[in-house]
Amino acid sequence: MNVFVVGGAVRDALMGLPVNDRDWVVVGSTTEAMSAQSYVPVGKDFPVFLHPQTREEYALARTERKTARGYKGFAVQAAPDVTLEQDLARRDLTVNAMAVPEEMAHQPPSAWAEQIVDPYGGQRDLKTKVLRHVTDAFAEDPVRILRLARFAARFADFTVADETMALMRQMVEDGETDHLVAERVWQELAKGLMAEKPSRMFEVLRACGALKVLLPELDRLWGVPQRAEYHPEVDTGEHMMLVMDMAARLNTPLAVRVACLMHDLGKGTTPADVLPRHIGHEGRSVKLLQKVCERLRVPSDCKELAEVVAREHGNIHRNAELGPEALMRLLERCDAIRQAERFALVLQACECDARGRLGFEEAAYPQAGRLLKAQHAALSVETAPIAQVAATQGLRGPEIGAQITRARIQAIALAPL
Repeated sequence: MNVFVVGGAVRDALMGLPVNDRDWVVVGSTTEAMSAQSYVPVGKDFPVFLHPQTREEYALARTERKTARGYKGFAVQAAPDVTLEQDLARRDLTVNAMAVPEEMAHQPPSAWAEQIVDPYGGQRDLKTKVLRHVTDAFAEDPVRILRLARFAARFADFTVADETMALMRQMVEDGETDHLVAERVWQELAKGLMAEKPSRMFEVLRACGALKVLLPELDRLWGVPQRAEYHPEVDTGEHMMLVMDMAARLNTPLAVRVACLMHDLGKGTTPADVLPRHIGHEGRSVKLLQKVCERLRVPSDCKELAEVVAREHGNIHRNAELGPEALMRLLERCDAIRQAERFALVLQACECDARGRLGFEEAAYPQAGRLLKAQHAALSVETAPIAQVAATQGLRGPEIGAQITRARIQAIALAPL
């Protein structure tokens, strides 16, 4: 049998990027032969094995044939006579359809020379920075639209080949994206959100029409105006992309990026006669994002943070106008006492929103510091003695809570905010 390292490991090595995981393809072998060499079978849909020592994945060379809509509608053939070129042909992009023999895999790319198996022009497209589909079989798997968009976010200076964009548009028109499973959509979106330039993912999805199918709540934001004195970029969709790229620039975690993505969804439902004002968009955003999170099965920590940010970002931006009592109410609505660490993430998302505006990219965000000081003051109050004294006075439950709240308000009033 012949073994090759394939896909992302070859691509990343040629680009001078660190290679964290390697995928291997085995040509000329069988399931029985792999098991006899102590490889551990783990694949459900096709023959994949774990190496007995390294635990890296080794897959038998295979071909795939479309049998039904969606990403699971494939018949897989793995056999000793399947060639490496046939296996590479089923891959999504040319830059992911290259292979290097096992004996060369751990050598530096400069030593690979003529050893790279590249039947579809992956090296050419790496040099010209183009994302191009390998064959028209790309159209058989709608997940590949999301994967390409995610790669566009990771490799932000790459362009999408015209013929590949045309193929993706045709896939959307043919209804292929209607059959995507929520878990796969979320999986790819999450990876793209954590990439170098998340806005590129949404630009690609919008350009091919997939965004309107997968996230219509976001897609409708383009063309919706905002007040220019607050948003020089005016267009709400453009604002969202600036916010997303600011979230990446500030190296925020996934939950913050999800909150950034969904904080202004309500602006897409603002009645036309009141534009460019968006009165009450915060509440509408919460309702819309709840539906999105349910549809895509977004993790609860991401959903809950997004709800707080969508509901309170305006109040957080304007917190300099708030006195001690109003600040305490804001902290309570953000659950900043009970979930103290999460509050920093709320403020981080709000900073991305404030700086994700044309000309405000380098602006300071003192609102976060002021609220963190207010939170610190509130948390510094020792609640046990207050509760004990209140209990001796015959107070109970909510009455004791009110005493503690008054003490926290006083602490905020005395704090140098």
